[in-house]
Parts: sequence; structure tokens; C-alpha cells
Amino acid sequence: MRLCAGLPYLSLVISLTLVVLSGQETHQQPPASGAEDTEQCVTCHVRQHIRSLRLNAIKSQILSKLRMKEAPNISRDTVQQLLPKAPPLQQLLDQYDVLGDDNRDVAAEEDDEHATTETIMVMAAEPASVVQVNAQPKCCFFAFTQKFQASRLVRAQLWVHLRAATEATTVFLQISRLMPATDGSRHIRIRSLKLDVKAGLSSWQSIDVKQVLSVWLRQPETNWGIEINAFDSRGRDLAVTSAQPGDEGLQPFMEVKISEGPRRLRRDLGLDCDENSPESRCCRYPLTVDFEDFGWDWIIAPKRYKANYCSGECEYMHLQKYPHTHLVNKANPRGTAGPCCTPTKMSPINMLYFNQEEQIIYGKIPSMVVDRCGCL
Repeated sequence: MRLCAGLPYLSLVISLTLVVLSGQETHQQPPASGAEDTEQCVTCHVRQHIRSLRLNAIKSQILSKLRMKEAPNISRDTVQQLLPKAPPLQQLLDQYDVLGDDNRDVAAEEDDEHATTETIMVMAAEPASVVQVNAQPKCCFFAFTQKFQASRLVRAQLWVHLRAATEATTVFLQISRLMPATDGSRHIRIRSLKLDVKAGLSSWQSIDVKQVLSVWLRQPETNWGIEINAFDSRGRDLAVTSAQPGDEGLQPFMEVKISEGPRRLRRDLGLDCDENSPESRCCRYPLTVDFEDFGWDWIIAPKRYKANYCSGECEYMHLQKYPHTHLVNKANPRGTAGPCCTPTKMSPINMLYFNQEEQIIYGKIPSMVVDRCGCL
């Protein structure tokens, strides 16, 4: 049996067990089945500890790859209040690779150390007082980080919810850039849409704002926010721009798509086992991570996923792939040099979550699923 460096606890457990078994063989000759049962019991304890180590490692890896020092302090109630009740979010939730916990036969190869962001939903905040007159307008400012600005912008949509009109009417949806009040002209209209709406029906409207966002990303000092109005034929503003009672999840937000480049594909291979398998060789075992067990309500989806883990022996007879290592170990059988059972292929997961700024992020987190195990 190979004792791998980096797992002192497991080595101690196995060593002590071998000592006990050795003592039993010296004083008595137990039935073969009894020895096998004892070895199976040791294997179960080893696997259980590896599972625990894997779960703790996953928690640390997720925070590290998301560049977080600690998990966002967002409760389940807060999540429900902040989640936009809008089509783009529902589309993300409906995607099988977000909610499903399947491990696909073909997975994208991920070599990055940090999460690859694909979609960001930026919630509207109140603009700075310098652009307000008599504390108006209350909406909307969208903040973007420095890393976001360096990313490649693919699409930017502003989503606005319109309250139900009491009668069929024409609505003029206007989006205007805000400027400091001292500059004279505070509003620069950037988009204007004419919409025919039916009585009694509320709706979400999306507006392409890629051009203005591109300017903001190149010149952050020009981003003072925007004002949103949706006047009907009687002059009533139907746009939801503040969190009034009953309007939770209906505030404006910006859905931004960025690209980090293509990924290569590689077919997944490897030896798989289940928890009841008698296999002693290095093998991949199932492990489902449940984020609700972690108390991580800030992760929207998936709530759980199949992470898997590696466990088993790297017997010399199975090391045909590593002849040099095999010869070294034959010359020094009690040495510590030698391969360990470890992941040799990993794939990412897609995750929808809140960051520390309460923005909704959809992206890939690399190397979170063990696809293949081997002796290295």
C-alpha cells in the first residue's frame, strides 16, 4: 500500500491499522474473511476522511477562485428580495448545466486559477447627489469593477419593469444619461422607445445599452448613471425605479455578457467506483456537494453538484504507465517516493451567485469536478 505525501492523517490511520493487523498475524491466524473485513473497514474509514477533506477543500477553493476572503453575508430572505423576477434570470435558472448536477462525458478544459465570468447582472443603485436636484432622480447608477472593464463586452441589456396600465395605451420609454447638475444640461437622451401596451398587463422591457456601456468602460469618469421614464398617454410614469412595497425584484438592472475566449474540448475517461465497490486501486468515487448544508444561501444555482473524489492504492503492479517510478520503488520499497491517487482531469461548474456587492454573477468556476483519477 502506498502512503502519499500530504496526507499525514491518512498515513497514520493506515500505519496503525497495519501494525494491529501485523500483531494479529503474529499471535493467531484469523480466518481470511475476517482479515478482509478488517481491511474493508479501514478502507471505509480512509474514504470517509478523504470525503471530509474534499468537502472542506471545495469550500476554500470556491472562495479563493471567486477572489473572496469570506462568504458573502446574504441571508435567504435577502436573496429572495434581491432576485430580479425577470426573463434573463429565469433563462439562466432553466439551463440544465446550471441546475443539473450531471457530469457530462465531454467537458471543457479549464486551466485558469480563477472563475471565468460570463454574465453579470448589475442591480441599480441611487446616483450620486451631484446629479440630483431635490433628491431626484432616485435611479439609476450601475457600478463596474476594474476587472470587469478589462473584459470583452459582448452584449449589454437594460431591463425595466413597467407597471400595468389601467387602459390600453402607448408608452414612451426614455433612457437618459445623467450629468452633474452644475453642467447645465443634466440629461442626454440615449434611447427612446414607443410601446403599445394592453390594459392590466405588466411587462419587462429590455433596451440595448452596449454602446453607452462601452463608453463608460473606456471612460469611467463619464458614468454618472441614467434616468428611466415610461410615460403613458396621460403622463403617468409606469417604470418601476424604486423598491416600493410589492415591487421587490422589479427594480431595473443591467445584464452584461462578456467573453473570455474559447476553450478546448477533451473526452473524459477513467475508472469509476461506487461506495460499496471492493476495488482497492485508485478510483473515482461519487461525492455530492450541497451548498445549503454549507449555509451558503448566496449561491443561487446550483444548490448541489457532483464533485467526486479520488481514493485507492497505487500498487506497483498497476503502474505500467510509470516504469521509471516502478523501478525506483522496487529498489527502495520502504521509501516515500511514488505516485498517489489524485485527480488527473477536472472540469468546471457553472454557478449563479451573489458577490459581496450584491451583484448577480453567472460564470464558470474551474477545476471543481473530478472527471478522472490516476496515480501521479
